[in-house]
Amino acid sequence: MATMPSGHGRATILDVARAAQVSRQTVSNALKHPERVRPDTLERVHAEIDRLDYRPSTAATSLRGQRAGAVGMELTGLGAHALSDALAPFLVSLTIAAPEHDCHIVTFGSDGPDPTLQRYREMWRSRLVDAFVIMDTHHGDPRPAWLLERDIPFASFGRVWDDPSFTSWADVDGRNGVAGAVDHLVSQGYSRIGYLGWPQGSLVGDERRNGWAEAVTRHGQTHQGPEGNTIQDLAKAMAAAEPLVDDVGIGGAIACASDVLALGVTQVLLRRGLVPGRDVGVVGFDGSETARTHDLTSVAQPYRSIASQLLTQVHNQLTTQRRPDHGLMFEPTLLPRASTLRQSSAPHPQEKS
Repeated sequence: MATMPSGHGRATILDVARAAQVSRQTVSNALKHPERVRPDTLERVHAEIDRLDYRPSTAATSLRGQRAGAVGMELTGLGAHALSDALAPFLVSLTIAAPEHDCHIVTFGSDGPDPTLQRYREMWRSRLVDAFVIMDTHHGDPRPAWLLERDIPFASFGRVWDDPSFTSWADVDGRNGVAGAVDHLVSQGYSRIGYLGWPQGSLVGDERRNGWAEAVTRHGQTHQGPEGNTIQDLAKAMAAAEPLVDDVGIGGAIACASDVLALGVTQVLLRRGLVPGRDVGVVGFDGSETARTHDLTSVAQPYRSIASQLLTQVHNQLTTQRRPDHGLMFEPTLLPRASTLRQSSAPHPQEKS
């Protein structure tokens, strides 16, 4: 008969063994070498692990001993159909930095439109990883609370918006990044600077939009327009860009919340026979391959510095069980390309007076 753990402390491996009516070694094998355990026994052991909320003590294991030496990284934090431009360069940076932090990166994902905790449960239960790095955090994100409740080490690329007290994070200063992009556009002589962002309520997007509003006001323009918003989709970005291009006019410019949105603006310009940079300036955000391929000026995130910082935070949690006193904000870098470098100082014949 299943029993609850004795005393008032958290469940131990012996409690699980007694409840599942197996040996301690069988429980250990179920966690570390599930292929050695019969399917029906494995199912029974995992059921008791879940029921008793058993968690192996991170203090009782060493980095090079019983640990897997791996950090898990989910690829679908916003759902399988909403991958961000930042994912690929960040994952590459994380993978490159991992050996310096005595670990390697194990990726995983879920095939569905919404984020799910199931793969986190499976990865942790099977002891495939020692910790996690998460990204694409947002309001209502179930992952941080679930990881914290189970005392699972993790660090976040992006603040944990529902828990301002959480400190194991590193992020990029999107507000200053977009403000710097506006400064660059003004220095290049663009006369009217609009903004294409994401719908209100996207916390990252709201910060980037605020950077634009503050900067254009500082340069003597009103922040009430020209402005538009859309989701992270090229076709929808093109539709949202049409009235913005009309509004800023020849000699104006548009700062964007992402490189995908900036690509949408450039496609509208090219379809009209206009040249990005010469006729209308365009700036994206993320420093992605999309921006490089299409010669778009972009605000680049310092992915390598962020990756190294997050792995340091994870390493410290594993070795000292301590989180940092505060998260770290990194400054992005503007990468000027053809989409904001005016090829001629002479006014275009259609330029607004």
